Amino acid sequence: MSDRPYVLLSCGMSIDGYLDSATGNRLLLSNDADFDRVDAVRAECDAILVGAGTVRQDNPRLLVRSPSRRAERVARGLRPTPLKVTVTGRADLDPAAHFFVTGEIDKLVYCASASLDDAHERLGEVATVVDSGDPVDLELVLADLHTRGVRRLMVEGGGTIHTQFLTAGLADELQLVIAPFFVGDSRAPRFVGDGRFPWGPDRRAELAEVCQIGDVVLLRYALSERFAAAGGALGSGVHTVA
Repeated sequence: MSDRPYVLLSCGMSIDGYLDSATGNRLLLSNDADFDRVDAVRAECDAILVGAGTVRQDNPRLLVRSPSRRAERVARGLRPTPLKVTVTGRADLDPAAHFFVTGEIDKLVYCASASLDDAHERLGEVATVVDSGDPVDLELVLADLHTRGVRRLMVEGGGTIHTQFLTAGLADELQLVIAPFFVGDSRAPRFVGDGRFPWGPDRRAELAEVCQIGDVVLLRYALSERFAAAGGALGSGVHTVA
C-alpha cells in the first residue's frame, strides 16, 4: 500500500514485556535521555497516533517539548508540533483531556461508524471526527492521513494499537526501548496481545540498530522495505548514547 504514511511504532516496555503496572500508578519505563530522543523522533513526524485507551489512561499531551525543535519545524513551514490522532470504537473520550486541549494543532478522531453520532456530539468542537468503518479499519485511517499530507506517522501505543498495526502488516519500523526491571504481574498491560504476526520463527524481523541510552536499550527493527527508503540504515551496530 504505497498511498499511506511511513509508520513508525515507538514503545517502551519492561524486561518481561509490560507497558505499565496494574496498580493505576503510571510506570516510568525510560530516562531523561531517552525521553529527549523520543522528542526528536516526534519532531521529525507529521502526525502522532495513540489509541483511545492511552488517551483515557495516560492523558498524554503528545507535543514536541524542545523549544529549539519546535522552532526548527516552524522554520520549515510546519506547525510547532505534529498533528494528533486517535482511533476509537466507542467514542468514550473526554473532550477536556490533554490530547484535545493542549497544542495549537489539529486533532483527528477516527471513529467506528456505529459511534459516529456520539463522537460528533461529544468531540466535534475539539477535533475533526472521521468515519473509519466498523470496526475501525486502519488501512482507511492511513489512506485518509495520506490525503491530509501525513507522510511519516509515529504510533505511540498502547498495546492494542501496536498489535493491530503489527498483525495487519502496516508497520515499517519498530523502535522498542527495554527498561532494566521486571513487572511480574499478568494483570498489567503488555506490549502486544495475541495475534497472527507477519514475523515468526520462519520470518525474523530485521534488527537495524542496538543503542544503549543510559540504563535502557533501544532496539530498532526494520519491518518493511520502506525502512531503507525512509533513511534507515541496516547493520549500524551497537553503540551508546551518554
